[in-house]
Amino acid sequence: MSATGSTADTTNTGRHETELERADRKWAELIQEVRVAQTGVQILFGFLLTVVFTPRYVDLSDTDKTIYIVTVVLGAAATGALIGPVSLHRLVVGRRVKPQTVEWAARLTFVGLILLLATLTAALLLILRVATHDGYVPWLVAGVVVWYVLCWFLVPLLVRFRHTTK
Repeated sequence: MSATGSTADTTNTGRHETELERADRKWAELIQEVRVAQTGVQILFGFLLTVVFTPRYVDLSDTDKTIYIVTVVLGAAATGALIGPVSLHRLVVGRRVKPQTVEWAARLTFVGLILLLATLTAALLLILRVATHDGYVPWLVAGVVVWYVLCWFLVPLLVRFRHTTK
């Protein structure tokens, strides 16, 4: 028996940890991951908020202004989802729901990454449309999106399926 009153379990993890110890470890790992994503999304969102105040903004086409508005809303949503785990933890700390907190925080983080992908896609589309009006812009954006999907989702899923049984 551990200090928490439950026995250590090595099922599927290879670790000698209780459910609460596992939740603590997973929380620490998740918060480290969120810190990286939060920093990037906050810098991007801060930059996006300033664009509307530049002299060039009034010269944008209606389509580009729409892309800008969508990008800002996506950035705000991504920021909310990636900061959400901190608020979630703060509101439930001490309530003995750490495993559930980790699960919900992981979901918010995943949603935040999807929204960050959409924000980066829209921002790249807007920047490349303004920088050049060439027809290859959608292809460049699509190529970058494929790269993000490969790095953020496909490689991790490949590792997951190849190297785990669960």
